[in-house]
Amino acid sequence: MDVKSLLKRIELPHGSRWINDDLRPIETERRTWNFLTFHNYWLLVNCNIATFLTGSALIPLGLTWWQAIIAIVIGNILATTALVLSSLAGAYYHVGFSVYSRAVWGVWGSQFVIWNRIFLAFGMYGFQSWVGGECIYLILLSWDPNYEQRIPNTIPAETGMTSAQFLAYFIFSIISLPTLCIRPHRLQNFFYFASAVTLIFFIVLLIWALATMGPSGFGSTLDSTATLPITGGPSSTVWLMISGIMSTVGSIAAGILNQNDYARFATKPRDAIWGQVLPYPLYSIFASVLGILVTAATQERMGGEAIWNPPTLFVRLLEQNPSAGTRAALFFSGLALCISQIGSSLPGNALAGGIDLSAVLPRYINIRRGAFIVAILSPIVNPWRLVNTATIFLTVLSSYGIFLAPMTGIMASQYLLVSKQKVNVDDLYRGDSRGIYWYTKGVNWRAPISWIAGVIPPLPGFIAAVNTSVTVSDGATELYYLNYLFGFLVSGLLYWVLHLVFPDEKSDEFVRNSQDAKTLQQMYHTRWDVTLAETWDLLNEPAVVSLTEAGKEPTVAEGGKEPAVTVGVPKGSQTA
Repeated sequence: MDVKSLLKRIELPHGSRWINDDLRPIETERRTWNFLTFHNYWLLVNCNIATFLTGSALIPLGLTWWQAIIAIVIGNILATTALVLSSLAGAYYHVGFSVYSRAVWGVWGSQFVIWNRIFLAFGMYGFQSWVGGECIYLILLSWDPNYEQRIPNTIPAETGMTSAQFLAYFIFSIISLPTLCIRPHRLQNFFYFASAVTLIFFIVLLIWALATMGPSGFGSTLDSTATLPITGGPSSTVWLMISGIMSTVGSIAAGILNQNDYARFATKPRDAIWGQVLPYPLYSIFASVLGILVTAATQERMGGEAIWNPPTLFVRLLEQNPSAGTRAALFFSGLALCISQIGSSLPGNALAGGIDLSAVLPRYINIRRGAFIVAILSPIVNPWRLVNTATIFLTVLSSYGIFLAPMTGIMASQYLLVSKQKVNVDDLYRGDSRGIYWYTKGVNWRAPISWIAGVIPPLPGFIAAVNTSVTVSDGATELYYLNYLFGFLVSGLLYWVLHLVFPDEKSDEFVRNSQDAKTLQQMYHTRWDVTLAETWDLLNEPAVVSLTEAGKEPTVAEGGKEPAVTVGVPKGSQTA
């Protein structure tokens, strides 16, 4: 079988260069995410080991426990704000992140931001799977406390893992695969189960830690004695708190950027908005504070050592007391944490990466195929190296903010300031110069310029944080500490200014002459509420829906003549 025949066999029904069933605006039948669905989604995304470790990236730097909590609270407020702003196009027009990026970067320029998100999906899925492997490791230890000794280690020590640990990682990766088959609009039952198990486990963990800490009480983790100057450079309390705030936002930066992918499934826009405003900060703060309290409550029984990672904590408990009760606790803890990791990584990384890969090759890749590609290729990022120390963990989280915050700021600026909440949905699926999002040869040059302006200034500080042999000024370090807020605001505002000074003729005319945003939303809500097969007929109909004058109802152009501003696609166009 030659390549051409193979490609023909794997081609998706009605898929083309710009659209398939997973990229099209979501029809009513698949708008199944209500407030409770978003609630459970954010519970799973935040109540996991990664969020539990937040304190480990702040307190060892010199912050007291209450200063760390303040940073966590402020960081989550900022993250929630960015989440809502970046999900509006999905909530109101039912289009995903990768498709809406075409309105921001141009139909071809959007590939840059999409590939950035794909690489992040590989990295984060691999990281979450390695952490999930640590949870499987607990289950194996509960069956056989000598499990580590029974598996001959053939892996070099510099890799940061053993053969026994890698086997646990492999097992977790395999048992996660069936969940990748679940379509996003059918995740509710899985969310109900996984969120219930996760919440119960974390509450029980907290109760156990507090009830059994004994007369010695909390360890030095809850020491309130400040040892750092309040102000006076990047090593002061104020600047370390700012760094903690930005790290908290950076830890969810990838999820903020592509939140349109899930907001588009909202039954109603308010479900997406309030389903983020309330649950997201609640559970993120809860899991972070819980991590600090559990670590402090168990510190004295561990000889004064603060153990932040729950799997490591449970292994130490087994070493101290390998009784049947401890082994049973180890088993159920490992099982609950495995469910938590799958519940977090499935929507946050596997499906998100699958959607983005679908946008790269929509004729051949849908969400399910893309999710399996992410899962299969994720080991190439060497996830076992990402969890060696809290310092590496913090640096990885901060780096996300530097590169993703400008992209998020630009996207919010496009929707709120440039297009004034008006989106030509049909032209998001048109890949030629007749579409208003073609810009200059398919690229909106204003976007990359704005992105670079938000990325370059904090970059020296980031390089110094990654490579400690590099020395930079205090100002560069402080700018790096501000990375997410700086990138979001600078890139977003510059993007708006560039559109004001150098407006794009077609997109600017659409914004000026089309009806109000609410009317457009209602029109597209009805227009795209059809099957994908019917969508193809709609996109190839002889006439074109035109919005030529402000305040008028959409009209049909005679003979399919191309109007100055269009909402439809002329007959014969195969680009959609």
